[in-house]
Amino acid sequence: MTRLRTGPNLDDPDGFYEELLSLHEGRCKDESDAITARLVLILANHIGDRQVLREAFRAAASPTDRDGGSGPAGRDS
Repeated sequence: MTRLRTGPNLDDPDGFYEELLSLHEGRCKDESDAITARLVLILANHIGDRQVLREAFRAAASPTDRDGGSGPAGRDS
């Protein structure tokens, strides 16, 4: 079974973050929220593994664990 990767996995994380921010630039909150929802659904469909998506739900619900805590987001696989 595939596990959720929570450790660094992007070649250019700063560039990715810049692109993500620019995607929302100049848009109202409703437009930004709709883009985010579509992006989540597109990426969830790409992942396709419900267990990995459940792990992502838990990781997103516990953002403080991303800093190396003992929660699900602190584990790398």
